[in-house]
Order: sequence, then C-alpha cells, then structure tokens
Amino acid sequence: MVLLVFTAVTNLADGVTKIALPLLAARITSSPAQISLVSLALTLPWLLVALHVGVVVDRVDRRRLLWLADGMRLLAVGGLLAALAADGIALWGLVLAGVVLGVAEVIALTAAAALVPAVVPRAERERANAWVAGTETVANEFAGPFVGGLLVAAGTGLALGASWVSYLAASLVLLLLTGRFRAVRGDRADRADGADGADGADPGGPAAPGAGRGGHGSVHAEIAEGLRHLWQHRLLRTMALILTVLCASWGAWLALMPLVATRHLGLSAEQYGIVLSGLGIGGLVGAVTVTRVNRLLGRRWAMFADLLGTFAMMAVPAVTTRWWAVAIAAFAGGMGGTLWAVNARLIGQNLVPEAMMGRYSGVSRLLSWGALPVGAGLMGVLAQWCGVRVAFLVFAVAVAATVPVFWRVVTVGALRAAE
Repeated sequence: MVLLVFTAVTNLADGVTKIALPLLAARITSSPAQISLVSLALTLPWLLVALHVGVVVDRVDRRRLLWLADGMRLLAVGGLLAALAADGIALWGLVLAGVVLGVAEVIALTAAAALVPAVVPRAERERANAWVAGTETVANEFAGPFVGGLLVAAGTGLALGASWVSYLAASLVLLLLTGRFRAVRGDRADRADGADGADGADPGGPAAPGAGRGGHGSVHAEIAEGLRHLWQHRLLRTMALILTVLCASWGAWLALMPLVATRHLGLSAEQYGIVLSGLGIGGLVGAVTVTRVNRLLGRRWAMFADLLGTFAMMAVPAVTTRWWAVAIAAFAGGMGGTLWAVNARLIGQNLVPEAMMGRYSGVSRLLSWGALPVGAGLMGVLAQWCGVRVAFLVFAVAVAATVPVFWRVVTVGALRAAE
C-alpha cells in the first residue's frame, strides 16, 4: 500500500511537469525541433544511464534509491521556481531540469519495478501489477495532465509549486515502508520484516554468475549479464524490441502534441490537458479490466491491443484535425498500453530471478523507454522537414510493421510457458 501511494503521488507530479514543461517551451519558441528538445531531455536518460542504474538497483537498498530520485526531483523543480522568481525561465533551463527529472525517473521506476516481486507473492502479482500500472497511468496520464493544464493556465509558479510539494510528500510517505529491500544473491528476496539478515548482511546463497568479492562482479560484467539474460530469451527479447517501436511512437506523440494541440487544433492549455487525459482514462479502463480481458480474450490478444491503440494514436492525427478523434485515439492507446504493461511485467517477474530484476528492468527499459527520446527527436526533425501529418504517418507505418513479428513470436504456447 505504501508503494502504491508513493507511485500515485509521484506520478501525479510527473503528469503535471510533463504538460507544464512542453507548454512553457511552446511559450518561449514556436520551433517544433526546440519544443521537442524539452521532451527529449525528459526521456534521454533512459538511453544514457538505464543500464548502470539497473546494476545499482541490484546492489543497494531500493527504498533509498526512491528517496534519491525524489531528492533530484525536488532540486530540479525548485531550480525552475527560483528561475521563475528571478528573471524568468529560459529554454536551456527547461532542458536542464528535464534531464534531472529524467534521470530521477529512471532511478525511481527501475527501483520500484524491482520492489514488486520482492514484496508480493507470485499468485498476487497480476493484481498488484494492475494496481501499480493503473495508478501510474491514471496519475501520470489522466489526473496529472488535467490538473497540470489547469495549473499552468492559472500560473506557471502554481503548477511548479504543486509538483514540488507532491514530491516532498512522496518522500515522507516512504518513511512508512519499513524493512530492508536489497536484492539477495542466490535469487532470494529480502523480506520487508528483515527476516533474511536483518543486520544488513546478505544471508548467503550462491553468488550470481560473475560475482566477485562482496557478491558483486564488475559493473560492466553485471550489465553484460543482464543483456545476455534478456537477449537469449526469445519471448523477452521480442517483447522488448516491439516495445521499442511502440515507445518511440509514444515519445513522438508526446513531443509534438503540445504544438499540434495549440497551433493546429486550436486548443487551450486546459483543453490540451483533457485530450492528453484520454491516455489516462484508457489506462484506467485497462487496469480495471485487465484480469477480465485476459480471461475472455487471452493474454496474447490483450497485449496485441497495445499495437492497435498505438497505431490509432499515430494514424488519427495524420488524417484529421478533429480534437475528439485525437482524444479517442489517445484513449485506445492508453488502454492498450496498460494491458501490455500489466502482462509484460508479470511475464518478466515470472521469468527473471529477483536478484537480477534491476538489471533486467534496466536493459528492457533501455530498449523500450530509451526509444522515447529517439522518437521525440525524430518526430521533431520529420515535422520540421516534411510536415506534421507526414511525421505521424511514418510512425503509424512503423507500428504496423511490428504486427507480423508479434504474431510469430508471442504465441499462446510461449505465454503459457511463461506462467
């Protein structure tokens, strides 16, 4: 419950900053490339530090890493507030804050993902993942953008100040999460009550391959181990590569949509927040219905819904400027994204040893979330050179190209074996 509350509060604040920073950039410049640079800064750390963060998550107390992430968020947003109180926020200041917030997100999400299998029994993980994924989506994609649009309209300082207070509150909530949450070599999780070595020493068990003195090998050796574990497993590898294309498309959509909404659709900040909230509403529906959808259609069709929803997100802005059509497509993308996230997390938690969850999460998110800045940057260049509609169409075609790969590899048999 503590982890769920922490997830809700931090993702709510993330949702506010996600809409506030690009809208602030749109007030400073009308260049699609420069506006996309802010979104690029928020997501680039997934490419730069995800692998090393994964190693750190498997070595240290994961709760402390959540505190570190919130401290970085407080520093970044506090810096923007100070700049605003002085001479105003410059574009480079938004980019710098975006980088810090992006690194904090890498640390927080990787550590939180590794905490779930450590504290939740296998039989209860589908429900736990649904709650966590649903909370992330509702707070980050629905409530956060909606509130963020209202706050930005009321005042930039109010939006940034609310985010700062939320990050502070989340740090205080973590005080209720007692115990030790360091991964134990030998594929055994630390228990929250500290039963396995409450004095802070590892209780024993065989060391992970390549482990050296103190139970750890070199950083690069452990990174290589995480890469091999994902790449040698056909299902995990294919899921990560497909998600790379999907996340690149999401990064492209989020990077350019502020400009499209304000310049092409003629929406205000509040209206843009409503459109963006379609992602969160869809994600909420996906979280509430994932168990039923899995039972009625099967896990394979539930995950395939993400391909359909992401295709709709990219194709609709390429053929129409009707805001309600864009919002419906966002709803489809949000629902499909949550259905994929819940099932993919469960598959990974079942197939990956708990002591390697940090590295696995780092590697898989490098390939998937690391595509967010690539998609954002590519979208900015395509929109600048070829126009907005052509740029969306390119990504729609890329999503469609993943369909045959999905059907060939993500089979009913492969998914059943993962259970």
